[in-house]
Amino acid sequence: MKSTENFISRATQQKTSDNQLIFEINSLQQLSENNPDYFRTPKSMDEFTIIWMIKGNGVYHIDLQSNPFHDNSILFIKPGQMHHHELIDKPVGYSISFSESFLSMESQELNSIYHTSIFKMFAVTKAISIHIETLPDMENIAEKMVKEFEDNNLFRTEILRRYFKIWLIYITRQLEGNVEWIRPTRNIEMVQQFMGLLEKNYKKQKMVSDYASMLSVTPNYLNEIIKKTTGYAAGHHIRQRIALEAKRQARYSGNCMKEIAYFLGFVDMAHFSKFFKNATGMNFTDFKKEKFVLASSF
Repeated sequence: MKSTENFISRATQQKTSDNQLIFEINSLQQLSENNPDYFRTPKSMDEFTIIWMIKGNGVYHIDLQSNPFHDNSILFIKPGQMHHHELIDKPVGYSISFSESFLSMESQELNSIYHTSIFKMFAVTKAISIHIETLPDMENIAEKMVKEFEDNNLFRTEILRRYFKIWLIYITRQLEGNVEWIRPTRNIEMVQQFMGLLEKNYKKQKMVSDYASMLSVTPNYLNEIIKKTTGYAAGHHIRQRIALEAKRQARYSGNCMKEIAYFLGFVDMAHFSKFFKNATGMNFTDFKKEKFVLASSF
């Protein structure tokens, strides 16, 4: 279904011999001026997206949850999440989108640290505010990234990658206190691997045993590790991921229950209806009639 909209036409895609590196940085002013409906139109992206609202107020909606944002807010949007914004005034800031492979480094340990940091960063569901003392440095780096992105100079990808990693460290320090302590454990790595596999396979693979097989562990062991690390067993995450997509489809696609059930790999309508009710606490028809609920007020 994805009503995926790409960023404005300056999108950059740089290829290496073994993968495709994707990185974009755009000013919020340009996005708003080039397409007045850009922010209020629901969309999903194939990349990670960070929106830094240096100046701007309004409400943002991500996957059926709504929250206010104010000046100096940073929002984290994961691939596939449906999102849009209701702006009270004209925005000033940056929108950055990137693929996970864009941050790849030669050092396997540093790769794991960055991937773990991103995993934690994008688990934040509400906007965060940046410390005032770090704002000048972060703005300076963002301006350098924009300049480098717009120029087609030699080694542009490498320079952008390094600027961006430094910029991310400022955020990570604020979220974690000190980036040095964020050392990946075997449990965290397995959670990340499981979540990655789930994101790619939830439509067809709905059993814990499916993912345990992919990870070369037993279903009981996988459930134990996932529950110990996240608080919920693997089966819970599988059901919730399917339910989330069902809700996205119900809210945004305009498809009927039969079409959504088929899209998610259900061959029995009654089975899907029962699954939806158990997973969400509502029947499909009632959910589709509901509107967004603002989680907190200004």
